[in-house]
Amino acid sequence: MRTLKYAILGLINREPLTGYDITKQFNEGLVNFWYAKHSQIYPELKKLTDEGLITYKTIIQGEKLEKKLYSITEQGKSCLQKWLTKDQPLEPTPKDIFRLKAYFCDEIDASTLLKQFESQLEKHKEKLSSLEKSMEELLKNKEISKVNSPGFGDYIVLNGAIIREKSYIDWINDCINKILTIDK
Repeated sequence: MRTLKYAILGLINREPLTGYDITKQFNEGLVNFWYAKHSQIYPELKKLTDEGLITYKTIIQGEKLEKKLYSITEQGKSCLQKWLTKDQPLEPTPKDIFRLKAYFCDEIDASTLLKQFESQLEKHKEKLSSLEKSMEELLKNKEISKVNSPGFGDYIVLNGAIIREKSYIDWINDCINKILTIDK
């Protein structure tokens, strides 16, 4: 399944966007749960255009710069709606390099292990702080009181990312406590 296809359709369904705007959305709004590289987005836009799910018009910016502004077609809206209402199976557990390293912690000394966990703790605290700041901005700028508003979707996904980070921090703190108390 080309999930990127549906992510792009969903973004363009909200408003017409350029390829640059779509990349920016992936780097800002969707980054907490989905990512796509610039090099993936443009080939997917071509496929979506070829399939008749989106169209574009060329706009001129400045004196010479041409940009394509993409819009969703009725066929694209129908395709997006089918995907949105389809029940999805549970995805495999996402890869987590740090947890994989933690699994093999018997290969390093306790002091190094503790430093690894403390480093991850700081990184996740920073990420949590950033997510919480994003939530403050979201609550200032977007309408979230209606379930069928883009702001509500932004809110529930961002809230999920905050909960995920808090849970990860709890796990790291629990591991640090065990490292400090076991074999003492």
